[in-house]
Amino acid sequence: MNVQFKKGVLNLCVLVLLDKQDRYGYELVQKISNQISISEGSVYPLLRRLTKEGYFTTYLQESSEGPPRKYYKLTDTGRTYLHEQLVDWRNFTEGVNTLIEECVRND
Repeated sequence: MNVQFKKGVLNLCVLVLLDKQDRYGYELVQKISNQISISEGSVYPLLRRLTKEGYFTTYLQESSEGPPRKYYKLTDTGRTYLHEQLVDWRNFTEGVNTLIEECVRND
């Protein structure tokens, strides 16, 4: 898949996953990787940026499998941002799909 496609949608994938439940970084990487091939290194800078922008808070939780894990939790600001991003995504994909369908029909 085109790297630019992935970069553009990764933000939305992380937000959607955190809307359902708090998750730690590696868990987010795994969930996204099940659908889209991504590198682990692409998620952590995004998590830092979105936390800094106030869309997530973080907390540590003990793990039976090693050191404590840093969990990310969507804030109210993050939830509002997610809903804005979903509207933008739907409008964008609808426009692209319409364009593709029109061009395919005319070929």
